[in-house]
Amino acid sequence: MSLLSVVVPCYNEEENVPFFYEALLKNQAFFDEKKIDLEILYIDDGSGDRTAAEVKRLREKDERVHLVSFSRNFGKEAAMFAGLENAKGDYVVLMDVDLQDPPSLLPEMLSYMEQGYDSVATRRVSRKGEPPVRSFFARMFYKLMKRISRTEIMDGARDYRLMTRQMVDAILAMKEYNRFTKGIFGWVGFQTKWLEYENVERAKGETKWNFWKLFLYSLDGITAFSTVPLMLASVVGVFFCIVAFLMIVFIIVRKMIFGDPVSGWPSLVCIILMTSGVQFFCTGILGQYLAKTYMEVKRRPIYLVKEQF
Repeated sequence: MSLLSVVVPCYNEEENVPFFYEALLKNQAFFDEKKIDLEILYIDDGSGDRTAAEVKRLREKDERVHLVSFSRNFGKEAAMFAGLENAKGDYVVLMDVDLQDPPSLLPEMLSYMEQGYDSVATRRVSRKGEPPVRSFFARMFYKLMKRISRTEIMDGARDYRLMTRQMVDAILAMKEYNRFTKGIFGWVGFQTKWLEYENVERAKGETKWNFWKLFLYSLDGITAFSTVPLMLASVVGVFFCIVAFLMIVFIIVRKMIFGDPVSGWPSLVCIILMTSGVQFFCTGILGQYLAKTYMEVKRRPIYLVKEQF
């Protein structure tokens, strides 16, 4: 029999833990028919509620349920990496516990794997239920990544993905501390089937991702899979040097021909402020890449485990 590992990152999701378990087991008849065993790995990302206790309660009645509990909150990227690292299955699927990743799609996803695909990935064709501002900036982010990165990152892509053991091992070989899994999926390659579905709202609770967290996450993606911002900073610097040189020539010629004194200190102040702003902007870009490099060379563990079974 094949083993399917279901990796479920959780952060303060005590309400959704049992609902996810029940929704997943609605596919039990299909799993039995295809001779697929299950292991369900809940990754508790340092929750402050009873998430771990709910998982333990499920474990008492089903030994297929496992828990990896972090010593503190390390973030979803660390939780997904921990899940992949602890999964033993021939196939591994990443799923959100809030049921925005419908377990009902698993039979279709597994059927595509039988056709020879290395992974089956999902993407939302709509963002129904999301704030319009968040949806707009999300679409802009994916358009930007298509232009500045060679790594394929599909618009509307979810972390909900079924993978072969070979692809999982390839992802685990990338030990980087600053992780952007959506980009890593595209970077490692392998033959992928994309499965589209309508956006599903959370079963219980509220999302942990606010606009600021999503913005910082997008910066991680840009710096992890593109060096175009560094090139942009260089181009802007060269452009302003050329403009400055031309202005110097213009002022000298004007003085020699017309003898006019150089005037207009308000405009001069504005120019100084603008160029200073550009300088700080370019320095900030360099700082982002330097900060990522600094965190990488520390070689800290991606996560620390407090409890595991």
